[in-house]
Amino acid sequence: MRKIICGTVLGAAALGATAASAQEVNVYSLRQAFLVEPLFESFTKETGIKVNVIFAEKGLVERIKQEGVNSPADVLMTVDISRIQEAVDAGVTDAVDSDVLKANIPAHLRDANDQWFALTQRGRAIYASKDRVTKGEIATYEDLADPKWKGRICTRSGTHDYNIALFASMIAHNGAAEAKTWLEGLKSNLARKPQGNDRAQVKAIKEGECDIAVGNTYYYGKMLDNPDQRAWADAVNIIFPNQDGRGMSMNISGMALINGAPNRDNAVKLMEFLTGDAAQKIYAEVNYEYPVKPGVDWSEMVASWGTFKADDLPLGEIARLRADAVRMVDEVGYNE
Repeated sequence: MRKIICGTVLGAAALGATAASAQEVNVYSLRQAFLVEPLFESFTKETGIKVNVIFAEKGLVERIKQEGVNSPADVLMTVDISRIQEAVDAGVTDAVDSDVLKANIPAHLRDANDQWFALTQRGRAIYASKDRVTKGEIATYEDLADPKWKGRICTRSGTHDYNIALFASMIAHNGAAEAKTWLEGLKSNLARKPQGNDRAQVKAIKEGECDIAVGNTYYYGKMLDNPDQRAWADAVNIIFPNQDGRGMSMNISGMALINGAPNRDNAVKLMEFLTGDAAQKIYAEVNYEYPVKPGVDWSEMVASWGTFKADDLPLGEIARLRADAVRMVDEVGYNE
């Protein structure tokens, strides 16, 4: 695990020693350094408050729990509604009553009890072969269960957080019984056992192993920007589902204030800064995501994919149904 403060290596003991400084704020981040360091540098330049960061791929909530009242953590940054809700359920977050956050972030993209706040959005899109799927032939998530696609769909594991969020949204919109029937239909249409990440599914389309896949929108940008993967993206059309109905299912990257944060005031200032116009534009552009603050321009590449209707289902509802979605995946044997 890397420990970074403004671009320099920092030991854990040093981070603890700085915890109560009036001009510092400590962030535990599950987001990669290249995504957030430009934001922290801008924040420090504007406010004079130094941002100390610990980066990790996993385990930060458990670390905060183990550190207890001695934790230097002020802010947690993570991805996916399920992961940020796990922090809330673990009891390590605290409410933030901020007029700025409420003004910048629509209600369905923040916790009803102010325990977490979205920072960026990504859609759960459908990718379809340009050569083997006619435009307009698939338009909704429900279409994924149509028997016409038998043996033609690839997905990653059904228990991955990104798919669980989608499945939970299907339960929320269509009810548990209909969602289970749909998931059984999707499973029967799989070309192979669920495997790999979102980009691996698009690669499989390019290689002719399947014709349709499900993946987050920002991966389209990542593939287009990678010379080794551009051919994968060029082989597919990106489809925004359910545009004549509820809209495309959305997920987030987000943040939460840590309970007992030693630099609480500075932490709130950072959280508010991250939802402002300048930070929202930088943060969304660097990872091909969508800003959460209305009115902030999309990056040129993301805008080139077209506009869409987004599902405004409160993400708290998706978090509430996560356990039901996991059980449903097991019941239909999706990963078998």
